[in-house]
Amino acid sequence: MIRTFDLLLIGAMAAAATVTYQIKHHTDNKLEEVRRLEAEIKLEKDTIDLLKADWALLTQPNRLERLLKVYGTELQLEPTQPEQLARPVELPMPREQLPKPEVAEGEQSKDPVSDLITTGSVKP
Repeated sequence: MIRTFDLLLIGAMAAAATVTYQIKHHTDNKLEEVRRLEAEIKLEKDTIDLLKADWALLTQPNRLERLLKVYGTELQLEPTQPEQLARPVELPMPREQLPKPEVAEGEQSKDPVSDLITTGSVKP
């Protein structure tokens, strides 16, 4: 004779087996998704490497010189002259290195934009 307790245990084992199978199935699906994503990442990395190699090939100086000889008259390109390049001392200073104008108390500065910005709550 099967008792009620035995039926409850059989039901609990069946429920546990069902839950275990669902967890395993969910884990297998996630593992498959991870492998798919890893394959996509590898493909993208390979594509990036290929594009870098292609860029290196396209920007070779001797190739560019050959193209210049072929299309030079059409493009009307000229070599860069040394005086066209700016030296570091000729470049403007960064904004944070610019000297701040000194304005005495009660006087207005000569910069109308900063006069409009001044609110009075912040001391310059």
